[in-house]
Amino acid sequence: MPVVTEMVATLGPVTVTSCKLLDMLLKERRKRRKKREKKEKREKKEKREKKEKREKEREERKRKKEREKEREKEKKRERKRKREREREKEREKEKERERERKRKRERKKKKEREKEKERERERERKREREKKKEREKEREKGREKKGERKREREKGREKKGERKREREKKGREKRKGERKEREREKKGREKRKGERKEREREKKGREKRKEERKERKKERGRKEERKRKKGRKKEEEREEERKKERGRKEERKRKKGREKRKGERKEREKERERKKE
Repeated sequence: MPVVTEMVATLGPVTVTSCKLLDMLLKERRKRRKKREKKEKREKKEKREKKEKREKEREERKRKKEREKEREKEKKRERKRKREREREKEREKEKERERERKRKRERKKKKEREKEKERERERERKREREKKKEREKEREKGREKKGERKREREKGREKKGERKREREKKGREKRKGERKEREREKKGREKRKGERKEREREKKGREKRKEERKERKKERGRKEERKRKKGRKKEEEREEERKKERGRKEERKRKKGREKRKGERKEREKERERKKE
């Protein structure tokens, strides 16, 4: 109790008044001590709360960054899957084109085989006609021999019959030559017709392939344009998000400044009150 002793020594002889005064002084000192302790406790609490708040904000920013990274990763994975799907589609198209080319080759080979068969049949018919002609010649020879014997028996009618046979023979040969000429012309027409059709088919195929190339080029252009638009939109969204984030940071900074100034103001007021006391 050195303080009490000091106070007693200061006050002089112990009286009722001095005891009351001492009691008042002790009460005042206890009151100030409690007030100081309360203030220190409050300041510690505020300091702890601020620290916790800063920790929470740091954790929140960290989680936000993590989420942003995860979103970016997911976007990259999505773009990769999309590219894979597009490449798969392109491979499927290429396979389909290859199958179409294969079918065309098969059809062409089949037509060639059919043409070869038709030529073979035509050669067979020609051989049959040649044989028939040979038989006709043999029969003609036989008839000529028979006529010769008849002419020997009938000299009067021989000349007339000879002229008649000559005319018939010439007529047959003429008709035969005309028939051959017609057949050659018909074959030529059919051949030219087949060649013309083949050229037309090739032309149509070239035009179709050209159109397909144009269409693929247009599709690629449209895809590139959509991709650019999408990229611009995403960039604008990111820029907007950055602006918002800057605004939020500025707001937090201003809020902290206000809180700091408010705390400083309170400190000054408390200091003035202590001075007054």
